[in-house]
Amino acid sequence: MLTSTERVKKAIKGDPVDRTPIYGWVSANLSEQINAVFGSVAAFEDKYCFDAAHIFGGPGAFNGVEMQKVRDAGIELTPDIMLDIPLLSANNSESYANISSGIAHHKERGRFCYVQTPGFFECYNGAFGIENQLCYLALYKDELAELYKRQAVWNAEFASNCMDLGADLIHISDDWGAQNTLMFSPKLWRELIMPNMQYVIDSVKKRNGLVGLHSDGNVIPVIDELCELGLDWFHPWQESADMPYDVYFEKCENKFAILGGICIQTTLGFNNYDRLETEIRRVFKLLKNKRWILCTTHFVQNHCTIDELVFAYDLIYKLARE
Repeated sequence: MLTSTERVKKAIKGDPVDRTPIYGWVSANLSEQINAVFGSVAAFEDKYCFDAAHIFGGPGAFNGVEMQKVRDAGIELTPDIMLDIPLLSANNSESYANISSGIAHHKERGRFCYVQTPGFFECYNGAFGIENQLCYLALYKDELAELYKRQAVWNAEFASNCMDLGADLIHISDDWGAQNTLMFSPKLWRELIMPNMQYVIDSVKKRNGLVGLHSDGNVIPVIDELCELGLDWFHPWQESADMPYDVYFEKCENKFAILGGICIQTTLGFNNYDRLETEIRRVFKLLKNKRWILCTTHFVQNHCTIDELVFAYDLIYKLARE
């Protein structure tokens, strides 16, 4: 019998596995409900034999004190000003305590541990706000290029430190997609984001690490380039954002695995048990024995009841073993 880490690694490569690997982003909005029924989120994860763990934490890159000084002075924090505020160090060992303890907890259970690191566009939404940053892509293109470049160096250092602590995969989170296409032009993506993604991926690969990407929404306009970056998995491959699995099978199946399959936007959390069962069975029929690690497409929302969550994972547990 495979360990969870072995099972996930084999699924990523497309090798045969003894059962479908199981995971889900269940705790962010449902911890209280899960705790009330199971005693803890950890007990829920143990009951359903979760094979992976999503680890958050570590140091922040932005100097919030200096950024606030700019705002307090009544000045708009634009990319040219942000360039004058150095990033904080990625090498403060004390800041990794939560990552270290999280990996230790899940490794006791044999789980595959992946650590989230910032991307570029999503990361700077935190500094500027998404609407402002979309404007800045036109107004401050050169300055954003420099900000993203130095962020890539920081992210690579962060990733290296996480691998030192035992992370199995570095998971880059960088939302680019709207419901039917990118939020900005493919040309801008290729110029500003793609080379920095490649820098981080290459730095991880030099250490024989694995790399994943999270991006909500539709990324089809740059799917050919994504296939060549060297990703090991993509989350979530969002059917509900006009990304049919046919495109994955045609272009990407030999390039990277899918982490996902259980749609939060359309399927889980709507109190329609017949549809929920039908959709879970459909996804298993499409993806089982493929390069697939079952997961939710995002955090399960708080309109999902604990009864529906249990119904879903009872079925998932069963189908994973058939």
